[in-house]
Amino acid sequence: MECEKMRRREFLVQGSAAAAGVALLNNPLLARAFPTRPGEEVISWADQPPPVPPAASEVVKDLPRWEDLDSWLTPNNRFFNVAHYDRPAIDANTWSLDVTGLVRRPQSFALDELKKLPRKEVVFTLECAGNHGFPWFPTGVGTAKWVGTPLAPILDRAQVLDRGIEVVFFGSDAGEEVVRDIKMRQNFARSMSLADAMSPENLLAYEMNGAPLPAVNGFPLRLIAPGWYGIANVKWLKRIEVRDTRYMGRFMARDYVTIREEERGGQKIWVESSVGRALVKSAAARVTRQNGRYRIVGMAWGAPIARVEVRIDGGGWVPAAIDQSDNAPYAWKPWSFDWPNPAGGEHAITSRAIDAAGNVQPAPDDPRIAGKHTYWESNAQVVRRVRI
Repeated sequence: MECEKMRRREFLVQGSAAAAGVALLNNPLLARAFPTRPGEEVISWADQPPPVPPAASEVVKDLPRWEDLDSWLTPNNRFFNVAHYDRPAIDANTWSLDVTGLVRRPQSFALDELKKLPRKEVVFTLECAGNHGFPWFPTGVGTAKWVGTPLAPILDRAQVLDRGIEVVFFGSDAGEEVVRDIKMRQNFARSMSLADAMSPENLLAYEMNGAPLPAVNGFPLRLIAPGWYGIANVKWLKRIEVRDTRYMGRFMARDYVTIREEERGGQKIWVESSVGRALVKSAAARVTRQNGRYRIVGMAWGAPIARVEVRIDGGGWVPAAIDQSDNAPYAWKPWSFDWPNPAGGEHAITSRAIDAAGNVQPAPDDPRIAGKHTYWESNAQVVRRVRI
């Protein structure tokens, strides 16, 4: 126990020294340096991901290299973005947000009006539900400080009717859908229950890391729902509609649906569930060398993190040091593991995170992963290979 405390102190002290004046959490640009040591060398991973295939290159953009991370917050120009239809260019001067449906008092807000409402910020690690679902997609996750106005007071102001149970968020991005030979143009949309929408953590966000939302990340307004996968955090928000039935659009009922084969009473059944809340996860970001000493550094996210463990080449699990110094429950936690005297050659590095509720990041052969037949919600333990 004492050894673990000493390693934690070393982790914090060395991380602070490398920052050369570490910024505080409320700094609008960078919260603090990504854990590093002065003069260390980054060892490139031996299993570099393949390039984004042409078929996905217009959907997924700006995937960062984790080896290059140098800040706890992900800079806006290095934050991944995903577009299911187009990436609309919106004039903020003519844009408005409408709150409609089963409400007593429909609302409409210009951007300047939203900015005059109570302001709130949250540091939130946003992960695409498809992250790690493909070999070329290992870094669809980033952390930013999001600023906006809380959603719940907006819904209160609209006075939701008693029969309203579902809140649908429509984006300005749109495309053609075909269902049973019926062609229709639809806006991107996701929904959640009224109870989930009323969470005090949800924001109508117009700033990202101290700047207006970038166009590719949802300008002028997006939903930020801490604790949910990226798909729920609707970009280019244009309309919020309250309904009395569950919303069954493409991105709730047909796409972003996880399909699992499960065993119940000795029989195998198929289970389909819409992607929703984020799952506990971790991954090694890089291996470094300083004066012949090696260190593994990574991140853990998706839930309040209790601990992270590391395994080298299939050996036993060993605890890593976690930086718990921030007060950001929805942000990723940096971790480090000192790796003394590794033998020459190629090594496999695996990490697993354990959240405060005791949930363990599953192994690839865990039934929750092995029985999954879709690439969404791929929170299995990530194995990286490095050559010493």
